[in-house]
Amino acid sequence: MRLFLAGTASSGFHPAICIPMNSNIFAAMPSLQEQIHAYELEINAFTPADAADLEQYRIKFLGTKGIVKGLSTEMKNVPPEGRKEAGLLLNAFKQLAEAKYEQFANLKEDATGGKVVADITLPGTEIPMGTRHPLRMVENQIVSIFERIGFGVATGPEIEDDWHNFTSLNMPENHTARDMQDTFYVSQNPDWVLRTHTSSVQARILETQPLPVRVICPGRVYRNETISARAHCFFHQCEGLYVDKGVSFADLKQTLYYFVTEMFGPDTKVRFRPSYFPFTEPSAEMDISCTVCGGSGCSLCKHTGWVEILGCGMVHPNMLRNFGIDPDVYTGFAFGMGVERITQVKYQVNDLRLYSQNDVRFLRQFQGL
Repeated sequence: MRLFLAGTASSGFHPAICIPMNSNIFAAMPSLQEQIHAYELEINAFTPADAADLEQYRIKFLGTKGIVKGLSTEMKNVPPEGRKEAGLLLNAFKQLAEAKYEQFANLKEDATGGKVVADITLPGTEIPMGTRHPLRMVENQIVSIFERIGFGVATGPEIEDDWHNFTSLNMPENHTARDMQDTFYVSQNPDWVLRTHTSSVQARILETQPLPVRVICPGRVYRNETISARAHCFFHQCEGLYVDKGVSFADLKQTLYYFVTEMFGPDTKVRFRPSYFPFTEPSAEMDISCTVCGGSGCSLCKHTGWVEILGCGMVHPNMLRNFGIDPDVYTGFAFGMGVERITQVKYQVNDLRLYSQNDVRFLRQFQGL
């Protein structure tokens, strides 16, 4: 008599195993032969409906008190001359039980009790697309525009000494211009401050680099102001400086015309208004036609049709002298703009606090820009 354990490779079962049966051996253990044959039929007919069915099958056949373990204890009743054939039989039965279990392994429960079903044909989980912060995007645009016309990029420390932040910029001690900026002083020491503008970077450039210089200075600055929709205690600036022989106000105007055209479009109108800054003379503020209403009047431009975007002027001779530069030989221009202001005009952001609140609903609006 031969016992066949049927199966196919494609189903996960082992190929059919044929074991010669010695009638004398199985005469000594007829119950073992009958039990294995009955269990074989049960295993081949078993198809679990869910993870719970599969777990019950594992406990019944492969558990520590399961059928495979129990049948192994019957070996003590097999005569010594028949234990080899009986061992092969039991081993084949065990492999059949294990193969059946592994065939439905995708139904196994995970540690939380949920089903783990691996279907590699399903589409993957979509990963949300990130985006740069709108201030960083606009700052990069500003820098890129000026780089195309020969400006380098310069940065400096955010904790600055009085000389570079005030005095060297034609604002000596007790100068009224210092009242224009509410300053954060560091460690109760009036000689060190959180920089109030990136003009301090321009001062360091004139102090260390040979002429001519042509740089754009982006960075974060600090002022002791009440936080509101129109003001904040920290914000970002991009300031520019160009010093060389023969630099004129006309050069300044053409440089800023180019910037406005590239940033806001060729149809944007520009006007200059006289102003005052301690480190430039003459000084001006530059307005552009409102990008929202086109000049007809709206809340952004306060119904004037114009929006101020930056201040500018020719570098003050006293500032040049502070760095050992002869103002009779060299001239230069400087300008400065708030990145938040440019972003407001470009994207109609009406509250400065949105830039620093990290609200993802606000940030997601700039995806793909």
